[in-house]
Amino acid sequence: MNEQGKSDSLVVPAKLPNKAARAAAEAVEGRGLAEGNMDGVTRPGRRAGNGVQNALDRVREVARRDKGARFTALLHHVDLDRLRAAYWATRKEAAAGVDGVTWEAYGRELEENLQDLHRRLHSGGYQARPSRRVYIPKAGGGLRPLGIASLEDKVLQRAVVEVLNAVYEEDFLGFSYGFRPGRSPHQALDALSVGLWQKKVNWVLDADIRDFFTSLDHGWVERFLGHRVADRRVLRLVSRWLGAGAIENGNWSQDAEGSPQGGHRYRRCSRTSTCTMSLTCGSSGGGVIGRAVM
Repeated sequence: MNEQGKSDSLVVPAKLPNKAARAAAEAVEGRGLAEGNMDGVTRPGRRAGNGVQNALDRVREVARRDKGARFTALLHHVDLDRLRAAYWATRKEAAAGVDGVTWEAYGRELEENLQDLHRRLHSGGYQARPSRRVYIPKAGGGLRPLGIASLEDKVLQRAVVEVLNAVYEEDFLGFSYGFRPGRSPHQALDALSVGLWQKKVNWVLDADIRDFFTSLDHGWVERFLGHRVADRRVLRLVSRWLGAGAIENGNWSQDAEGSPQGGHRYRRCSRTSTCTMSLTCGSSGGGVIGRAVM
């Protein structure tokens, strides 16, 4: 962490080797920062799956090759197959949203429901439902608001996130771990641990953005998305989700800023924001001091 003005040029192993015989060879073997990104290991049952990913290969290729490209046609990738895979990847035991529809209930007429959702999405008739607001205690005291989306919104959000991942996973730097497919906070800690053991470290900075999700500026989120996404239908869709509001004790409210924690839309907002910050602060010309794990 003593090199100034340089971005992270090495991705340390995410996990220490299990077998002692390979420890000496593998533990010291860092991996150079890939031009694209590290291929994450898909978590079984939580992503749309490989069967509906092939159509996005061209998107990934362009995103990887041309960092200034803006994509004008993305929504058509949200087809019936992707919606179906998104439904099966949704947690069965997840709490219901404001409409009370559970995963099991939606699946009783799954094909009819998905066809209707697909029709409304591509005809402009889809309307985002408000989140159901609940509170959970914070570790340091106080309450954290969560927004529980309706099952249909969860399915669509997951499908859209899969499409956007094809673009943004090619932009993220190797030291970024938050809310990324196949990556986790535990892997970030593993990478940090390996770095502390193998590199000369002068300091470690632990920082948190206070009230990040409740203070997200909707205009800036849409502006960040606009750097890579020029499909107005996708941008309108995200805008509808951000502006859908929340229902608490039977009362609807709409916030001018913030995104409810607990859904795929807030994860995409956070990833997009941190991606922009990491590309700015982590570039060789950004004047950042040291190495980072985000």
